[in-house]
Amino acid sequence: MKEHILIADDEEMIRDLLCATLGKEGYYCHQASNAVEGLNVLESQPIEIAFLDIMMPGRSGVELLKDARKVKPDISVLMITALNDMDTALSCIHLGAEDYITKPFNLDRVLLTVRNISEKRRLIKDNREYQSNLELKVREQTEVIREAMGEVNLAYEHTLTALIRALDAREKEVGSHSERVMTYTLLMAQKLGIDKEDSTAMAKGALLHDIGKIGISDNILLKPGKLDVEEWELMRRHPQVGHDILKGIRYFKGAAELVLCHHERFDGNGYPNGLKGKDIPVSARIFGLIDTLDAMTSDRPYRKALPFQAVVDEVVKCRGFQFDPELVDIFLQIDKKEWEAAAGKFFS
Repeated sequence: MKEHILIADDEEMIRDLLCATLGKEGYYCHQASNAVEGLNVLESQPIEIAFLDIMMPGRSGVELLKDARKVKPDISVLMITALNDMDTALSCIHLGAEDYITKPFNLDRVLLTVRNISEKRRLIKDNREYQSNLELKVREQTEVIREAMGEVNLAYEHTLTALIRALDAREKEVGSHSERVMTYTLLMAQKLGIDKEDSTAMAKGALLHDIGKIGISDNILLKPGKLDVEEWELMRRHPQVGHDILKGIRYFKGAAELVLCHHERFDGNGYPNGLKGKDIPVSARIFGLIDTLDAMTSDRPYRKALPFQAVVDEVVKCRGFQFDPELVDIFLQIDKKEWEAAAGKFFS
């Protein structure tokens, strides 16, 4: 559809000439004899292109140009000027006018200028619509990808939970040790004020902490007696094996760190790398406490579960040696009932 055009000029003959010329091309023309009338038309009609005479009685076309840009920021303005007022016409370009035409008119040039402006406006409109549609499509595709990634992550988690349950069953764990330490880890992370992203990574690491045992033979893993030196050396490799399994998977980047370091000790006497103090990732320092809690409060083939107080005594005894003393203080502030609620089991 052709644009609506305002022609603001104090000479009626010029207005009529432009209206007749542009009207034949299908444009909708509106007239104004001064700046006040011109502003009224701008405010009441869907004007897209305006011809503004620079020299009009009262407020000038330059002032009307400024008003037009405020009322309709996207309007395209052509200034009408006499040959002796070219400097003003050029200054109007800096104020936002598209171009200027000079009196007396070359009507072919007027039509060509308006056609060019119309085409430019069409291209701008098409580009905006394209950008708008593109943004919508990007949002839609992003949501599709987000949903797909959510499904992939859920599938990851379901598959891994099944795998970990199988590993726990392989070692004849009662219930699911790995799932319990995951919930304990989340509780401890919450008490420490760790953000959701990091606590989620810790929880994954806790769930997968023993995944490296998949590479340990049953002869060693399930041996009823004490391991010899060679067997113990093989067993001590499982944190590195687990880390190697996970490190190339972006989804498990944070978890791999805990898996590698979950047998390190605060005093540096752990394995596989003998890290000490704050060189041990906080996730692994937390896990050291969590693993002890679950190991001591769970039944074992050689003993029944120990009471919660035994855990407290052990943690206090090993404070600063096996465990980070600052984390021990936080651990001891968590009530027995909170630990029980997290694990879904009661301690003696």
